[in-house]
Amino acid sequence: MQVLRTPDDRFAELPDFPFRPRYVDVEGDDSRLRVHYLDEGPDGGEVVLLLHGEPSWCFLYRHMIPVLVDAGLRCVAPDLVGFGRSDKPGDRADYTYARHVEWMREALFDRLDLSSITLVCQDWGGLIGLRLVAEHPDRFARVVVANAGLPTGTSKLTDAFLAWQQFSQESPDFPVGGIVAGGCRTALSADVIAAYDAPFPDETYKAGARAFPLLVPTRPDDPAAPANRRAWEELSRFDKPFLTAFSDGDPITRGGDRQFRQQIPGASGRPHTIIEGGGHFLQEDKGPEFAAVVAQFVENPGR
Repeated sequence: MQVLRTPDDRFAELPDFPFRPRYVDVEGDDSRLRVHYLDEGPDGGEVVLLLHGEPSWCFLYRHMIPVLVDAGLRCVAPDLVGFGRSDKPGDRADYTYARHVEWMREALFDRLDLSSITLVCQDWGGLIGLRLVAEHPDRFARVVVANAGLPTGTSKLTDAFLAWQQFSQESPDFPVGGIVAGGCRTALSADVIAAYDAPFPDETYKAGARAFPLLVPTRPDDPAAPANRRAWEELSRFDKPFLTAFSDGDPITRGGDRQFRQQIPGASGRPHTIIEGGGHFLQEDKGPEFAAVVAQFVENPGR
């Protein structure tokens, strides 16, 4: 496995990002992979695990972390392998759905030994995080899902997602910062767009970002579909607090909150919300508002 590591100077002087980088190592075939994460807030605070998606990194949560820390919560925000300051295997074939779940499991449980976790997940953060919840429910205290799903290949995904999937494979250029900007309802400044581009000095670093869209199960015979079906079976018995906080302006996941509310026992009677004015990357558009929803849910899960 050829592994690329983004030079540290690419992350100098990021806007509104004063957080110290931390690292753990996980197994990666014939080599170790370095996983980057943030760990902010009081050591004794309840753990809020912030999982990003495609093609962003933990920079996405920079406006949420201060709000959550002020609420007395400890925020752990990793970069998925292939993204942010985490190592990046150079071949698209190195990336599978199962590997992403295992890499995060090893980093979060074997290395950091997190427990009593409040999961906050969006996009691929949901596809990976919800698998972890289903497979290790004792590690989690509650869940907040935003603009995410857990597809099994049995239902047609939105036209917006299928168009994105096609673009990701056919476009000769993969402008990560521009892609994030296109998924927001608010205009991003040039330095914020550059921060999303920072992990990827050139196209060779983007194998994970290019691979991710094809790893979403779109057919029943997809390699990840059986594991996701098993995950739904487990989630159908998950009775811990479970909240949906989708935005009102995401064409990719619009309406996906209904399945969670209908099928997961822990979602019954919770204060589910639609965050107005947010696009796909609602952490950019409505970060403080989203963080306030999370903090309130930790304090009072309702029902």
